[in-house]
Amino acid sequence: MNLNEAQQKLLRMLPGVDRLMETVKDDEVFAAVPPSVMVSSVRSVIEHHRHAILEDGGRITSEQLTSEALARSVKKRVIQAISPNLQRVVNATGVVIHTNLGRSLLAQEAIENVALISGRYSNLEYDLEAGKRGSRYSVIEDLLCEITGAEAGMVVNNNAGAVLLTLDTLARGKKAVVSRGELVEIGGSFRIPDVMVKSGAILTEVGTTNRTHLKDYENAIDADTGLLMKVHRSNYSVVGFTAEVPIQELAKLGQSNNIPVMEDLGSGMFIDLSKYGLIREPTVQDTVASGADVVTFSGDKLLGGPQAGIIVGKQRILDKIKTNPITRTLRIDKMTLAALETTFRLYREEEKAISAIPTLQMLTMPMSVIEAKAAHLMTVLDDIGSTHLHLEIIQRSSKAGGGSLPLLELPTRCVSLHIRGVSVNSIERAMRSYCPPIIGRIEEDRFMLDPRTLQEDDPQIIADALSKLLQKNGS
Repeated sequence: MNLNEAQQKLLRMLPGVDRLMETVKDDEVFAAVPPSVMVSSVRSVIEHHRHAILEDGGRITSEQLTSEALARSVKKRVIQAISPNLQRVVNATGVVIHTNLGRSLLAQEAIENVALISGRYSNLEYDLEAGKRGSRYSVIEDLLCEITGAEAGMVVNNNAGAVLLTLDTLARGKKAVVSRGELVEIGGSFRIPDVMVKSGAILTEVGTTNRTHLKDYENAIDADTGLLMKVHRSNYSVVGFTAEVPIQELAKLGQSNNIPVMEDLGSGMFIDLSKYGLIREPTVQDTVASGADVVTFSGDKLLGGPQAGIIVGKQRILDKIKTNPITRTLRIDKMTLAALETTFRLYREEEKAISAIPTLQMLTMPMSVIEAKAAHLMTVLDDIGSTHLHLEIIQRSSKAGGGSLPLLELPTRCVSLHIRGVSVNSIERAMRSYCPPIIGRIEEDRFMLDPRTLQEDDPQIIADALSKLLQKNGS
């Protein structure tokens, strides 16, 4: 590589690792930093600058290679290295079950139970009454059956795992009959047909994209059929000229042919939210009562618990699933069990569940509460006192998110902000780069903050971030 004179000069300015270490060693910021982190950070900074010089010397100036400038770069790199990658963020998007931001928030009681169980020994697989090894599923099975009305239940680490395990147990090497209109794909390219292939089940599509009838299932049944499957379209909707077979009719068909019937509900729901003004979503209890042999659903969507795949249904079916060797590879840990058990207990009283489980509380939040939260946020941001900052409360819609209730538009009141001389993209980047990061949304060239998903201390965090941005821009 032929280097020009400027590049050679810049390379000569770069200190060695030992010299740069000597430069920063007395900075008190680094006092508690492990030596290995210090060395790797120093090397990383030097290598970064060397690469920049070799690739394009014009991107680096001599001022960036002074001892002070390099020390600042090392400090920034060290802070990044010792800070957790998984961190809290402020969700101002209005998307309640935000997959990218951790989905459902746990109820406070669940958080406290997780802290207790994870910090102490527990009876995870110990039968206290018998004084010998027990099953982790027994921790919540009775409670799960009490709430859903199912004969038996178990939990694995996510709903994709629940579907895979059930298909592998009931339909490996056999036909699994499913409507073409229910061959869904959810986030992360998770597709029902692909899961069927991995499970060993033989996919048998019936009907058309928009219309499937009972006779379609009847005509597909033969001696090789192992399962009739229904998949709830939780993340999209087919409207217009449509037809689908209710789970009750499919269950009767399965019973008459001695073929198990499964429904994957996707987003599990124990409460009929239509009474709170939302779109009606089939509840787990309704599906179990319909006669389905096995039902699967998620723990961290509409249920409002931790990530988990929940399987409920007939005792004879669950007994088979529990003894499948794959079960062990999908089992949940003590923290998930602790959070899930506490969440289930809250559902014993509907009113308590609505008020204590954040997902339900945010979804059913009255407009009067949203307006009050928007007004409070407006006041906190107004107190910054900048003439360059323009705020406005406007009508918008929130979303359920998480592949749930796709047609639901939740009326909300967003706080829209504009800073004179600062682009909306610059505002978004600055808020996202703050600690903790603030995630909002951009609509109509405005940065929007939806109070529906803000937590109690979030408004002040937003104000602090905004103040810093205004100061940086001389506003």
